[in-house]
Amino acid sequence: MPVESRIDRRLSVAPMMDVTDRHCRFFLRQISRHTLLYTEMITTGALIHGDVERHLRFHPDEHPLALQLGGSEPEALARCARLAERYGYDEVNLNIGCPSERVQRGAFGACLMAEPELIAECVRAMRETCALPITVKHRIGIDRSEDYGFMRRFVETVAGAGCRTFTVHARNAILKGLTPKENREIPPLRYGEVHRLKHELPALEIVINGGIRSWPEIDAQLGIVDGVMIGRAAENDPWLLAEADARVFGATRPPPARAQVIAAVARYAEQEIAHGTPLRHIVRHMHGLYRGRPVARRWRQMLSDPAALQANDPELLWRALEAIERREFVADVKCQQPRSRV
Repeated sequence: MPVESRIDRRLSVAPMMDVTDRHCRFFLRQISRHTLLYTEMITTGALIHGDVERHLRFHPDEHPLALQLGGSEPEALARCARLAERYGYDEVNLNIGCPSERVQRGAFGACLMAEPELIAECVRAMRETCALPITVKHRIGIDRSEDYGFMRRFVETVAGAGCRTFTVHARNAILKGLTPKENREIPPLRYGEVHRLKHELPALEIVINGGIRSWPEIDAQLGIVDGVMIGRAAENDPWLLAEADARVFGATRPPPARAQVIAAVARYAEQEIAHGTPLRHIVRHMHGLYRGRPVARRWRQMLSDPAALQANDPELLWRALEAIERREFVADVKCQQPRSRV
């Protein structure tokens, strides 16, 4: 059995398709040093038959970082877990929560909650070939059933294969008739079942996910379960994470100013653009940085300007910052900010 490193999962940002790519993760890491970040779900087929470097490369500043895999074949998952270890990830997470019909056609995602023995076999195969922690993200149930025992049997079976950490999205996955977006909103949240799971299986690490959007909600959940995973809240209001290091992880270092975050991303963008990355792929994740502030609309407009994005010039970030913050402070940050390592 592998010796697993200890990862602090008290707060994490969920794997989100078309959101948590490496540029998003670099940006979020400038706001919080300690929050655990996850990749988008990457299928075993994409890694085995596709461009591994494109899918798995990341900036070293992104740690702590987990790779989320989608798949249901133990041998393929074990092979991909070895790749994750080789590339330097901190954790491998298996997606048993995605409800999309496209994912179901690939025979993985939430539909696999009905096959706990297969998931246990997958976890066992990954653990036997990889020293990284292997975790599972799942729903509280599938379709219309509200049988708590279904989830508990799934978790106990998979835990028997050595999985100690379960991230539970506290909604059912409706496998037919709802879009992935609707599956994040329509099935009712049932936090009590996740709390019950932790109470009845205290030796397991239970992380709760689903509909948690504010610090009072995060604080309340951390009094009951081991960790909280936020998703769209971090996408829509990334500055929510500015309090995370002190509030959750006990850090004494003050959070950065927004100008410092933008400066770091601007340096990163210079390097990325030199390697062929379009600026729009980077700045699209930053639209919510000033959410709730009077300047928010102006900030979004500048980062969305088609002509400026077409020019592919990282100076766009400096110009936007100068339009928002005090010019003398911006000039000082721009001179002193060390260049990012890419």
